[in-house]
Amino acid sequence: MFWDRMSGLSLLLAFVAILWVVEVVNLILGHRLNVYGLVPRTIEGLRGIPLSPLLHGGFGHLISNTFPLLILGGLVAVRGQANFVGVTLFIVFVGGLALWVVGRPWPWDDQNLTHVGASGPVFGYFGYLVARGWYERSILAILVAVAVAVVFGSGILLGLLPTAPYISWEGHLCGLVAGAFIARLTRNRLRRPRTGQASGSKA
Repeated sequence: MFWDRMSGLSLLLAFVAILWVVEVVNLILGHRLNVYGLVPRTIEGLRGIPLSPLLHGGFGHLISNTFPLLILGGLVAVRGQANFVGVTLFIVFVGGLALWVVGRPWPWDDQNLTHVGASGPVFGYFGYLVARGWYERSILAILVAVAVAVVFGSGILLGLLPTAPYISWEGHLCGLVAGAFIARLTRNRLRRPRTGQASGSKA
């Protein structure tokens, strides 16, 4: 179990390191790599589903994502390597696909908006951890959910509001919903069976 947790944390650190390497290269190239971000409802934009979390608009953007990514992602990663990989991939692909369907630019907009940044996984980890507290119902999971809500809740709520045209609030929302959804899908595994109940009983 210890090495499984360490493997999960190692993957998280590797993910963050890749983000920083990509941003350095992107800066050198004048952020031309951002053309590989997610553009909703376009064929080219589909490549942005896996690639957009790796791209950022600058070091300020990356720094604002790094801290919550390490904390929230770390709380997911300590559950083990398979848990971290599964939750992350689900958030990236399901949340990214949802953003591709509903994100700006909308048909009545004249914006040319490309969505980039790791905030989708950040909001997804938040949604997963809070929802896991509800579905797992263990003391530890509930304490984690409450702590996460207290520390990050106000910032998450603000990130869900359309406060600025350059902030992908819909990407945040799609990530949050994807994170909560994967917690729901795995709720039978998260919740420990009570004494005398079959392990396959419904939650």
